[in-house]
Amino acid sequence: MGKMVGGRHYSSSSMNPITRITRSPFLLVIVSLTCFFLLFYIFTTSPSSPTKPNFLRTSYTNQPHLNPNVHYSFVDSLEIFLKKWSISRSRHLPEDTVSDPETEEQQQVRKLDDLIWKTETARLYDDEQSSFFSPPVRVYVYEMPAKFTYDMLQLFQSTYKETFNLTSNGSPVHRLIEQHSIDYWLWADLIAPESERLLKSVVRVHRKEDADLFYVPFFTTISFFLLEKQQCKTLYREALKWVTDQPAWKRSEGRDHIFPIHHPWSFKSVRKFVKNAIWLLPDMDSTGNWYKPGQVSLEKDLILPYVPNLDLCDAKCLSESAPRRTTLLYFRGRLKRNAGGKIRSKLGSELGGADDVIIEEGSAGEAGKIAAQSGMRKSVFCLSPAGDTPSSARLFDAIVSGCIPVIVSDELELPFEGILDYRKMSIFVSSSDAVQPGWLLAYLRSIKPTQIKEMQDNLAKYTRHFLYSHPAQPLGPEDLVWRMMAGKLANIKLHTRRSQRLVKDSRSICMCDCKRPNVTVTTPLPP
Repeated sequence: MGKMVGGRHYSSSSMNPITRITRSPFLLVIVSLTCFFLLFYIFTTSPSSPTKPNFLRTSYTNQPHLNPNVHYSFVDSLEIFLKKWSISRSRHLPEDTVSDPETEEQQQVRKLDDLIWKTETARLYDDEQSSFFSPPVRVYVYEMPAKFTYDMLQLFQSTYKETFNLTSNGSPVHRLIEQHSIDYWLWADLIAPESERLLKSVVRVHRKEDADLFYVPFFTTISFFLLEKQQCKTLYREALKWVTDQPAWKRSEGRDHIFPIHHPWSFKSVRKFVKNAIWLLPDMDSTGNWYKPGQVSLEKDLILPYVPNLDLCDAKCLSESAPRRTTLLYFRGRLKRNAGGKIRSKLGSELGGADDVIIEEGSAGEAGKIAAQSGMRKSVFCLSPAGDTPSSARLFDAIVSGCIPVIVSDELELPFEGILDYRKMSIFVSSSDAVQPGWLLAYLRSIKPTQIKEMQDNLAKYTRHFLYSHPAQPLGPEDLVWRMMAGKLANIKLHTRRSQRLVKDSRSICMCDCKRPNVTVTTPLPP
């Protein structure tokens, strides 16, 4: 029997089967569900689908705050990563393998080391007018009472001409204060008007909340040498109380505070109360004679050079003095010292009889200065052994004199070694090798003239890093202090914040002390 649909006549037998099915609601639901599950199965099992909607990804992409183009599933991400790595690996050359003899391996290491040094040096000198680290270090300078600052400077000024005032080893007190006067040079630059300052690596801020670091301008060396013993200890205690009462100190327990403690005897009676602070030191002295275990470490503290005693021999002076440098090895100083300095007497006995070697006893007085300057400018190499401490001003006297230092101090830490490579201008010799009969002189005589000339050229370039001045100069020691400090900031803030959130009396497992001594190993120079 026919039926009228849309103005046309259709017979029951001629109607499409789908049309008949759609008339039944139950059958329509069944068909729809079947199609849905079929499509879901095809897309979720197809390996070629770029957007396969697995359960994890579907659940993540439904969250509007996550990027749908980013893989948050470790499994999915790793799968794609490994596929890309496999394709990339097949297109590249085989991995590097080490199959050369040991001597060739050492040459490769030395070649790479030289290339890195050249790159770092070029970057340093090309960028000398701007900060090595950006942004500059922000320093708040405490305005301490005058008795800790200006009064100390005036005391030195009124007494420095009294050269008869000598220490027990015969050195003029004023000369020792000058050698360790880094507290003055840094402070003078920080408090100078911004219009007169040349350094871009550091800026003084006048609000504590803006500061990265806090500088304590207390003249510890002057007070130690020029005040009576009890008077000095009293002033130390007063300075300690003044600083530790500051809110900024209490916030960090001093971890972001800088103390100039450059003479190894200075501030000694109260050091244990400021061991968290950053100390500006001449060396680490792991013998324990000057610093107690746990007080100093390379992680928090900074090594600064002594102020040289001798006048600068610049590139022109070095060139003119080259023909007159007929002495192979020179040393002038006290041969009998304590602790690690005992090697001096051994070296004196071993080296003293050679024709082209000068080893002589001497002090740091005015006559000693003239003799040392003359001797160093006539010598190719200058012996720099350990003294009562691993370092001495003699090293920096040799550098500014154009005399290649021969460093015999196994535990010496050097200023700015994160920036400067001392191997390019110095010879490092272990104590055990240096005292072997005939070894040291034979080693020095084996160094080729071209290598000597290269080290002398580097000395002429490096002297600027050891000349304190006002105004402080770019790449001078004051500048390098702040460039090194910039590298410590993240770690300082780490330990400050960690100390703030630790539960009181909790057991800390962080071991940050630098306890392993520096060991010097003699390495022959490249041919």
